[in-house]
Amino acid sequence: MTAIVIMLVLGLLVAGAVVVYVAYPHRGEEMPVVPQLGDAMRKGVDSLPTLEDSESRV
Repeated sequence: MTAIVIMLVLGLLVAGAVVVYVAYPHRGEEMPVVPQLGDAMRKGVDSLPTLEDSESRV
């Protein structure tokens, strides 16, 4: 039972982080309460590899 509750809470935290990222840093806006968290999210996403237009059309 405890494992289920922990997994549900973890899932809610991940979902909340996704919602916060999409609501603020993804659109280029500053987060109102903790702008440092928005900067950290933006840096983390910028460091991930992405496909260029020429790479995606094979």
